[in-house]
Formats: sequence, C-alpha cells, structure tokens
Amino acid sequence: MKVLITGICGFVGSALARLWRQADPTVSISGIDNLIRNGSQLNRQELKKLGISVTHGDIRLASDFESLPAVDVVIDAAANPSVLAGVDGRSSSRQVIEHNLQGTLNMLEFCKATKASFVLLSTSRVYSIAALAACPVEARCGAFVPVAGGNLPPGFSPRGVAEDFPTAAPVSLYGASKLASETLALEYGEAFGFPVWINRCGVLAGAGQFGHAEQGIFSFWLHSWRAGRPLKYIGFGGHGCQVRDALHPSDLLAAVRKQLAISGPADRRIFNLAGGVENAISLANLSQWCRDRWGTRTVASQAEGRRYDIPWLVLDSHRASQAWDWRPTMGLANILQEIAVFAEQNPDWLDLSAM
Repeated sequence: MKVLITGICGFVGSALARLWRQADPTVSISGIDNLIRNGSQLNRQELKKLGISVTHGDIRLASDFESLPAVDVVIDAAANPSVLAGVDGRSSSRQVIEHNLQGTLNMLEFCKATKASFVLLSTSRVYSIAALAACPVEARCGAFVPVAGGNLPPGFSPRGVAEDFPTAAPVSLYGASKLASETLALEYGEAFGFPVWINRCGVLAGAGQFGHAEQGIFSFWLHSWRAGRPLKYIGFGGHGCQVRDALHPSDLLAAVRKQLAISGPADRRIFNLAGGVENAISLANLSQWCRDRWGTRTVASQAEGRRYDIPWLVLDSHRASQAWDWRPTMGLANILQEIAVFAEQNPDWLDLSAM
C-alpha cells in the first residue's frame, strides 16, 4: 500500500506516519507539507530517519500535486486548525478557506486522477455552536456535566455528541470550511468512484504536539504549566469548568486502518473518532493534575468568553464502535503521562514549536 499524508510534518500527520511505519514497515509512506509551522522541520528530520519522504509543497497549489507519484490512499492531515482562524487577526478569512477547502479540492482532484482512497480528518467543530451552547450543563466538582431531561437536540446525550447532531451555522469559519470539505469529498467519491472516509476527530493529544493552544489544549496546558508560562481560564465565569475529550493518534490510526481494510460500498462514511466521556476532563481538573505533578501556581481568570467557545464538547464514537468494534485504548491518564514526560525531557519545546 502507498500512502500520501498531507500536512505530514504537523503533529497528527507525523504521528500517523511514524506509528504506521512502526506497525507495518511494508507500507510506503510519503507526504507533503508547506513547513510554515514552528516545529515542522524537527518532524521532517525525524521522518527522514524513518525513510519517509517529504515533499515541500502547498496543498493550495494544484501544480504542487503534479509531481507527486500515484498512491493508493490520501490522508488529509493539513489544515488551519484554530476555531478562531480568520477572525483573530492572525490569519485572514481567505487564507482559512484556501487552506481548508481549496486544499481539499486539490487533494480530491489528485484522488480522482489516481483513484486513491481519501480520508478526511475533519473536526468536532462542524457541530452547531448555537445548539451546543443551548445544551443544558451544570458544574460539578470543577467540571461541566450534561443535565438530563429538557428539550435536547438530536444527537446529544450524556455519552456525548453523535454524528446526527445539528451542523447548522454558526460553526466558525474553520468549522464551515471543514463541513464544506466533507460534502465536497463525499460528492467527489460518489461521482468519480473512489472511497471516501470522513473522520470527525475530537482533540488529538500526545507527545510532540506543537506548543500553542489551537494545536491542542492538553499539550499546551501541560507544557505551559511545567514551564511557568501564563495560563488563563477564559469564559463561563472564569472557573475552568469547560470540558473536552482527548484522543491519542495511535487510536486514530487504528480506526483509519480498519476503514481502509473495507472493500466495496459502506452504509456510512462519516464517523466521530474521539476519546469520549472516559477521556474527558475540564481545565480546572487538568490544572489539578498539573499541580499534583509540578506544584502549585496561579491561573488567571477572565469571566467573559470568546467567540465560538462552548462549555462541554465530548464526542460520542458509538457508531465507529458498532461498525468495527473500535474504541480508544490509550486512556487519558496515559496520554497526560506521555505529554508530561515529553515536556520534562524537552524543556525548550514551547520556544521551539509555539507560534
């Protein structure tokens, strides 16, 4: 099997490449990356040691695909991943759409020409912000939890947000670009006869993740705590009760490999892949974990929230469990331990990788 990973020098792309090479040395893995993120060159060097070739290119440019060899599978791990992208002054709205939608179009044209399978790593942020914000939660032991009863939207339960949860706007420019990419990918696959898989991922987390919040709040929080960098609870009263779940790249890879093993038609093509309630934690409780390991420190507080923030977003991956008997095997405690050890062994990581 020949695999092309776009964004291969990012955290998720490089982790998938390394883990896949370790699991199956017979798989031919290559990638393309624009190398604009701090830390990308470090990953490129590590991938080169494993015999994984990396092309310096930009997925926004159709011509950058012309020199790539034909492959069996394209995995899209390239995106501007910040929910504030395009509205925070760090990138323009046009750049977000070019990265996350124009790039998808170029990948799909490449798959059309080569008949490669396409795996889109989408996001939990395709789900409607208004609907998520309306779901009833209450604070218990420093964390928001769903409240049973009431007029809940479809796809919402204490187990998490399922694939049939509303995706109506607003979802952020980032979420909209990924949702549009999902639709485009499914249409291309149907029109031109190649398999497409859409994986709506929760927060991916593990050692080596770049040190800024939009790349992954768990890694950012642990690295910043250990290094004594400023941290702040933002919104929802400034208490840090907001909750997300964590998924390790090894569990993402396990699901992708199960998908690619399927030949012929499939009833469903869109799946949540996330840690779920078992791997979920609030910022306040994450701070307690850090406090127990590295000692007490002050976290600033800002009661006012930011655009697109939500109190509780945990994905329900029951559909994937039913389809392939898949479930995360890397628990939250092990994910946090892996990040912490990496942070201790790489004390300059924030300076090397933070934007």
